[in-house]
Amino acid sequence: MKSKIGIGIVSFAHGHANAYCNQMVSFDDVNLIGCWDDNEERGRRAAEQYNMKYSPHLEDIVCNSEIDAVIVTCETNRHAEMVVAAAKEGKDILCQKPMALTLEDCDVIGDIVRKTGVKFMMAHQMRRDPANIAMKELIDSGVLGKIGMLRRRHCINVLFNEAFVTGPSKWHIDPEKNMGMFMDDASHATDFIYWMLGKPLSVMAEIDNVLTDVAPDDTGVAIYRFEDGAMAVLLNTSVTLAGENTTEIYGDNGVAIQNYGDAPSCNLPRPDNAVALKLYTKDEPSWKDLGIEIPDGHGVRIGGVPRPFIDCLKSDSIPDVSVEEGRVSVEMVLGAYQSAQEGKRVTFPL
Repeated sequence: MKSKIGIGIVSFAHGHANAYCNQMVSFDDVNLIGCWDDNEERGRRAAEQYNMKYSPHLEDIVCNSEIDAVIVTCETNRHAEMVVAAAKEGKDILCQKPMALTLEDCDVIGDIVRKTGVKFMMAHQMRRDPANIAMKELIDSGVLGKIGMLRRRHCINVLFNEAFVTGPSKWHIDPEKNMGMFMDDASHATDFIYWMLGKPLSVMAEIDNVLTDVAPDDTGVAIYRFEDGAMAVLLNTSVTLAGENTTEIYGDNGVAIQNYGDAPSCNLPRPDNAVALKLYTKDEPSWKDLGIEIPDGHGVRIGGVPRPFIDCLKSDSIPDVSVEEGRVSVEMVLGAYQSAQEGKRVTFPL
């Protein structure tokens, strides 16, 4: 195994690429080799910032023998195209969420990953958050008992930000490139819900613009049902100015409440005695602070993505957020859109 993993970046269209590079420049086992971007000014600027070589030709990245793996952070509708190009050249891949905008593109990605045998990991940062990991352990250990309800508020305020709507990030609100803000952001939460409770059987949803008209949608609420009867409520808006409570999990033996777990609630000032995750059980019928630290900013969560990917490559282990799981989160979002459009419950698989 090489002492340093050579990394290539496929586009800086998605701002998370910068967060990943900001972390990787400090890794002593990573070399940031080169980047491609169809926006030459953006690509050259990033290359200079991270001491990489820029090329306007994608093949210079995916065919570069010094590059072991690529991070795909282009516009969502081009993910399949870029994954196919990289996988054909044997490059391992970290892919920004959502994996794709259609199940057909998800299957293109899945097919090429399985055919070539490259490692493929989804960049779902919620799986890297200590509070989320603790909630997963509470569910899996049985501490909470049978789960009846999970509610997740996963929100941002970007559509109130003129720079987001009119600046270089405006591709996020282009229906061709990104479908809608529910697809863009709720895909985090659908992966979270799937990770916690498994695949749902059905969904009922409302998705629309309620406070703005600058994007295809700004707010969505989806109710997922599961085989054991459990429900999960996903609230996602891109017009949330502030918030605190972000996850509630109710079981017949205990309750877990997470605070400060999404962008608005993490980036706002909070009380000195703020609690990230608290637990109530029948055996200890009072709130218990589980002692988990609240990140200083939402960027800390985003920055937690590349380290597990690098470790996976170095240890030659199986990625813990697989191509199959990436497809599930997309299907859960698409099911919610279909339900909202048709005004009725939608069952899975689609």
